[in-house]
Amino acid sequence: MTTNATALGTDRTIGVIGAGTMGAGIAQLAAANGHPVLLYDAFDGAAEKGKARIAKGLNGLVARGKMTEADGEALVGRITIASAPEDLSGVAMVVEAIVENLEVKRSLFGQLEGIVAEDTILASNTSSISLTAIARDLKRPERFVGMHFFNPAPVMKLVEVISGVATAPEVAATVFATAEAWGKIAVHAKSTPGFIVNRVARPYYAEALRLYEEQVADPATLDALLTEGGGFRMGPFALIDLIGADVNYTVNLSVFEAFHNEPRFRPSIIQLELVNSGRFGRKTGRGFYDYSDGPEMPRPATVSAGDTAGAADLASGRIDDVLIMTTRGRTARAEARDADRPVILHDLFIEGTTKRLGFTVSPGVSDEVIARFVAALKVQGVAATRLVDWPGLVVMRTVAMLANEGFEAVMQGVADEDGIDLAMRYGVNYPKGPVAWAREIGLARVLSVLDALHEATGDPRYRASLRLRLAAEARED
Repeated sequence: MTTNATALGTDRTIGVIGAGTMGAGIAQLAAANGHPVLLYDAFDGAAEKGKARIAKGLNGLVARGKMTEADGEALVGRITIASAPEDLSGVAMVVEAIVENLEVKRSLFGQLEGIVAEDTILASNTSSISLTAIARDLKRPERFVGMHFFNPAPVMKLVEVISGVATAPEVAATVFATAEAWGKIAVHAKSTPGFIVNRVARPYYAEALRLYEEQVADPATLDALLTEGGGFRMGPFALIDLIGADVNYTVNLSVFEAFHNEPRFRPSIIQLELVNSGRFGRKTGRGFYDYSDGPEMPRPATVSAGDTAGAADLASGRIDDVLIMTTRGRTARAEARDADRPVILHDLFIEGTTKRLGFTVSPGVSDEVIARFVAALKVQGVAATRLVDWPGLVVMRTVAMLANEGFEAVMQGVADEDGIDLAMRYGVNYPKGPVAWAREIGLARVLSVLDALHEATGDPRYRASLRLRLAAEARED
């Protein structure tokens, strides 16, 4: 795809349709970067309210010394309320941010085609609907593109620039350059279900839910392992409660169905039961956690370290005759059988990041050896969580599945490796891009985790991506 396109000049007007949180945020962003903006909403008074929210937010920035009053007033002054779609006839680009409904979007863009100039770019902020499907009835679908911002649009760095089947490369390149000119990290993506972020992020929720269903650990412990152990900003259960279990389940189901019931995206029964109970998370006061004033938030399971005087030296990879191993996806029992000695098996350890480490043990590991192992972790400032002897443990299993989806998306031409990694770092604030992370761990180990899970469970959701397998076999990492 061409990369030498020029961004839309600041003398070009940007039209924004939809003045809700996302639409108003996009309007603010365009105006902040010097563009005149026309803001339209079909509901009476909605555009005025959207502009007023922008002004209120900017006043807060002025009060905190983040912006001068003059700059705030100038920004708001560049936003004009449009009373009808016809007012957008002279804009260079229209960005739609309305309800996620295919027919409504099709109708809107069909109407816009008869209003705007032939070279006007038509862009949708859809997060889940096929760009190709929206553009199906357009006379000039080549000028239609996805420009998917993340909420809040003025703050979040990522913009997915999505091409449908008919999108002209030069149109996508112009939108890409414009997003970069607006200070964003832009990535190209092909129109497939979930695009990049909403597709590749699915295992973060799915594996945590599976581990909970399998009774490996409770939500608080799993959240702590992934945040304190893996460096993720928020645990999956806390994140589901923040998003809304109903919203998250709907996205999970839509991606599953869009991929023709691909097992990798199979929704969780335990999450469905939560939705059926009306426990949607923070907005209802209860989800996986209870947000009422009474109960304290549950604490993660932690092994008491006791006296560190007897702490083991872990540098040798053993304590007495007990091997200390990083998981390769197998159980500690299986590793001990092959090694012909007891094993302590621990989760992925990330130097400088891991503050909590999950581990399990094979038969034959004494309480005294476990205590010395836990004490050694305490000396390093790392809390220990003992888990049942389960394949893949928690962080390694989750990262392996995220990487697997990343490699699969690359293989299917959704984006390149850099695009996948940038999208996940800046769209959902992952500590590392999943493809680069897998290469850092070692592709052979990541593949072994997936293969072990596949063999142990018989579940096709753990089928390794062919691209990952070939890369591991070629020792590209």
